[in-house]
Amino acid sequence: MVDISKLKFDKDGLIPAIVVDAITKKVLTLAYMNEQSLKITMEKNLTCFYSRSRQELWLKGETSGNYQHVVSITADCDNDALVVMVEKDGPACHLGTDSCFNNRIYENEEYKEFSLQALFDLIKGRKIEKKEGSYTTYLFEKGLDKILKKVGEESTEVIIAAKAQDKKETIYEIADLAYHTLVLMIEAGISLEDIHRELSSRHVIDHKVKQEKMTK
Repeated sequence: MVDISKLKFDKDGLIPAIVVDAITKKVLTLAYMNEQSLKITMEKNLTCFYSRSRQELWLKGETSGNYQHVVSITADCDNDALVVMVEKDGPACHLGTDSCFNNRIYENEEYKEFSLQALFDLIKGRKIEKKEGSYTTYLFEKGLDKILKKVGEESTEVIIAAKAQDKKETIYEIADLAYHTLVLMIEAGISLEDIHRELSSRHVIDHKVKQEKMTK
């Protein structure tokens, strides 16, 4: 653990803080902290920054309700920049978007960026803005019963492939199951964050159980 007294604040007493979504790993914003706001952040487990334009401290979410719950804070090798991992209650940007970084300048066509969150957002978009000929849109139009039927079918396909010890086919079928499960989640109003929090709570419980067993 790095003592904050070893951090290198600039001539104005500030240090840049890159805020990252702990679930999606998406960069949310770049803000600045001084020593006081960093201490408040650590005490409250909520991000608190220093506004260079207003020349004052501001607790993120205090007026909007979009609090950022701190998971961890890590300094870089020179101790002059921070990465703050958070779980957020709402949009990070004052424009109402998830992230402040939305204006893409360049994209290498040889590399296709993929994330579970990006796929989730794409599927969700097919529900909101229906696209003719889209299989995803077709599932949403057919409704919950059709989606549940597909989830059941894909679960069976995973079992058959795994039982046959066919790794390639098992991977293929698990991908199909994952996709249809995401469709179900969107239909049911369940987010990736909901699943993350549930799994995280189970991890804590499991850790406690292991500790109890070790002390017996």
